[in-house]
Amino acid sequence: MAPTPTKVAAKPAAAKPKTAKGDLKKRPRKRNSELGNGIVRFSKTKMFHKKAVYRFIGKKTPKTVKPKKRVSIIKKIGGEKNGGTRVVFLKKRKAFYPTQDKMPKTSYKKCFSKHVRNTRSILEPGRILILLAGRHKGKRVVLVKVLPSGLLLVSGPFRYNGCPLRRISQRYVIGTSAKLDISSVTVPEHLNDLYFKKNKKSSKRSVKRKEGEDIFSAKKEKYAASEERKADQKTVDLALLKVIRKNPDRKVLKQYFKSMFGLRSSQYPHRMKF
Repeated sequence: MAPTPTKVAAKPAAAKPKTAKGDLKKRPRKRNSELGNGIVRFSKTKMFHKKAVYRFIGKKTPKTVKPKKRVSIIKKIGGEKNGGTRVVFLKKRKAFYPTQDKMPKTSYKKCFSKHVRNTRSILEPGRILILLAGRHKGKRVVLVKVLPSGLLLVSGPFRYNGCPLRRISQRYVIGTSAKLDISSVTVPEHLNDLYFKKNKKSSKRSVKRKEGEDIFSAKKEKYAASEERKADQKTVDLALLKVIRKNPDRKVLKQYFKSMFGLRSSQYPHRMKF
C-alpha cells in the first residue's frame, strides 16, 4: 500500500498591526443607499419613519433667556436734599471724550484711469502683431509702444498695408515670434491717449435750419485725417521703414506686411506657432 500523505501544518496568519483609536475616523453610515441612475433604496415616506421625523413635528423648545450682566447698582446716600439714592456704575467710564467723531473708513471704487495695467510679456515695442478685429483685421502691424491706458499703439507701416497709427486692445491681437529692433525710433511724446480722443459734437444744432429745408437732407460728415495726423504718420513710418530696410530679411518682411492673415479648412490657431 502507498503511504498516506501527511498534512502540513498551516502557517499562522500574520497579525495586523494595531492602530490607535484616533488614527482611523469612523465613516458615517448612510441610512439610504443609491441603487444606480438616481434610484434610491428607500422612498421618501419610508425614510420619514426610519428617521422618526414624526417625533419632532410640532415640538417647540423653550427659548433660553441669558441673565443680563449688571451695569450699575443703587447706593443709599445720606442727607435730606440728596435724593436718598444714587446710581453708581460698576465699570468706570472714560474720562476723555473726543470733540469730533471719527469718520468711518468706507470702501471706494478706483476710477478706470487709475487701474493697474497688465500686458502680456510678448507684447514689447517692435513686436510684429496680427490684428483680429476692426476694419484692418488680418493685417500684420508693428507695435510702436504700450500706452498708459493699456491699449497698444500700432502702425502698418501705412505704405505697405494702409494701416495708420491707431490704438487697439491686447485682446484682439496675436503676438508673433518676429520682432524688429526699434530702439533707434523716437516716438513723439504727444502720441498718447488724449491724442486719439474723439471730439464729441453737441447734439444741439449750431446753425438754424432754413425755412422749407428738408430734415433728411443733412448728411453725416466723413472723417478726414488732419494735417497733424498726416505729419505724425510720416515721421513714424519713415523711422520704421529704415529699420525694415536694415534687416537682412527685408524682402520677406515686405511681403509679410503686405499679405493678409487667414485660416483655411483644418487649420486651427491654437495648434500654430506664430
